[in-house]
Amino acid sequence: MSISNYFKSGDWKSEKHVPVIIAPEKVNAEESFEVTVSIGDAIAHPNTLEHHISWMKLFFVQEGSQVLVEVASMEFSAHGELDNLTDPHFSTKLKIAKPGKLVAMSYCNIHGLWESEVEVKF
Repeated sequence: MSISNYFKSGDWKSEKHVPVIIAPEKVNAEESFEVTVSIGDAIAHPNTLEHHISWMKLFFVQEGSQVLVEVASMEFSAHGELDNLTDPHFSTKLKIAKPGKLVAMSYCNIHGLWESEVEVKF
């Protein structure tokens, strides 16, 4: 069985586990742009010891390629210990040489792996 069989996806507006990717639809080649990845933008995801997002990753795959290039990775470690909480959210800047897709993955300790993607054009 392939790992892809374990990923779930959906519309982030109706499913609290799906990573939300905020990025410009069009960018200029070799020009830096900001990408934000978060969980629970429309529907709040619990952030407790019992139920939380452990990590999120962001990848880029160039048009015509099948290679995912890891752009960023974030682990969230505070899930209520001594009332400290980490929100599953991060931002990074990226420069790309060709158009393609941004792919985000997240891991919920109860509901497993989730993914989403958005296209970035020139």
